[in-house]
Amino acid sequence: MTHREKLSQFLDLPLTRQVIIGVILFNALILGLETSDTLMARAGGLILALDKAALAFFVVEITAKLYARGLRFFRDGWSVFDLVIVGVSLAPASQGFSALRALRILRVLRVISVAPRLRRVVEGFVTALPGMASVFILMSIIFYIGAVISTKLFGAAFPDWFGTLGRSGYTLFQIMTLESWSMGIVRPVMNVYSWAWAFFIPFIMVTTFAVVNLLVGLIVNSMQAAHGEEDAANTDAYRDEVLTRMAALETKIDVLVAAKTREK
Repeated sequence: MTHREKLSQFLDLPLTRQVIIGVILFNALILGLETSDTLMARAGGLILALDKAALAFFVVEITAKLYARGLRFFRDGWSVFDLVIVGVSLAPASQGFSALRALRILRVLRVISVAPRLRRVVEGFVTALPGMASVFILMSIIFYIGAVISTKLFGAAFPDWFGTLGRSGYTLFQIMTLESWSMGIVRPVMNVYSWAWAFFIPFIMVTTFAVVNLLVGLIVNSMQAAHGEEDAANTDAYRDEVLTRMAALETKIDVLVAAKTREK
């Protein structure tokens, strides 16, 4: 076994992954402490030193993966994701790169690439994106229709909420989220237009309880499909391993039988 293979196996060990996750979470805590002026005044030097130590750990980790996996490193989307995140963290703290330095907190997202369960959740979400695009188009059509109707009906009396298509769309979005929709918006409108409930109630039923739940259903189905594919892959791998061992065992038995036959 070569040094690269040994290093690759070491990086794939559960204990190694747990250590990496621990460093990522510790670094996230350190980055949060940097936002406190009081803590930075008292122990700013230590906090910055710990942040640099965590970054050095990530650089060593990425370098080890590059050496161990070679070109295979760039074929894995999660590995490239880790490389980009660490690369952003290495950006110099100059005026041109100050915004990139603020993105160091994105290192926390590396937990997703290291933890298999979180990775499956993200993969399921990405798989659901094509179906979600269709739902978003449907929701946009519903919002456009609702914005036009509400602007025509309520814009004169409530220009701050329904004076333009943009304001109407934002107000309808607030209503869809059920945030202060009744006492804050709908009831004041009903004080002027008593029949306004006939517009808002169906809008809430369609958007909040139908379309949004449709999005949730798409994501859940995609995650279930991802779990099923992974279970099938694990089953195939286990079956192949069992067949390989049985073949090796059969070969050994044949050798023993042949040896006993020669002795006779």
